Amino acid sequence: MDVLLDNLDLFGPFFLTTIELFLIAGACSLVLGTILAMLRVSPVPVLRAIGTTYVTILRNTPLTLVFAFLVFAYPLLDIVKIDYFPTAAVALTIYTSAFICEVVRSGINTVPLGQAEAGRALGLSSGQILGGIVLPQALRSVVPPLVSMLIALLKNTTIASGFSVAEAGAIRQYVSERGDNQMIALLWVALGFIILVSVLSLVQRSLEKRWSVAR
Repeated sequence: MDVLLDNLDLFGPFFLTTIELFLIAGACSLVLGTILAMLRVSPVPVLRAIGTTYVTILRNTPLTLVFAFLVFAYPLLDIVKIDYFPTAAVALTIYTSAFICEVVRSGINTVPLGQAEAGRALGLSSGQILGGIVLPQALRSVVPPLVSMLIALLKNTTIASGFSVAEAGAIRQYVSERGDNQMIALLWVALGFIILVSVLSLVQRSLEKRWSVAR
């Protein structure tokens, strides 16, 4: 307990940074991942190819390499100067969105074809059918895997600590510099993540219960 109390100035701000990074990257990943899923089921071959290429590349690239490229290689292009926190958010977003895309696409494939045919019979466009009929049903059916992806994203935020972002994953290093017990600090960090993951699990169960009633 002494390690926690003596380092509250680290645990509070650093976990807050972790939460901010998770919320920003999570929201952006859900949006980008859904767009990519729409591209992958698009009737236009070029759009399908774009979505497939993106997902194939990012799913097979380690997240650490994505961070390394954006932190070290991208600035060499001298296009725009970016700070470490937004860079970490971008890295987490473009990586996680590839996995969310596949989750959403699997949900889209579970929607009966008759739903789309009924929409076409009513004169709806492909975009209206996908956005108004197919996607709402698809997202309801993939709540558990979506939350699992978000939990993975939350834990992946610790990689940002290796790229100069002062978040929860960096607490051990700072505690070590102060001469406190690193193992105890790591246990408190683990407990913090357990609490955050538990909150996400509660949100998942709440959504499942609400949407199961709606169905």
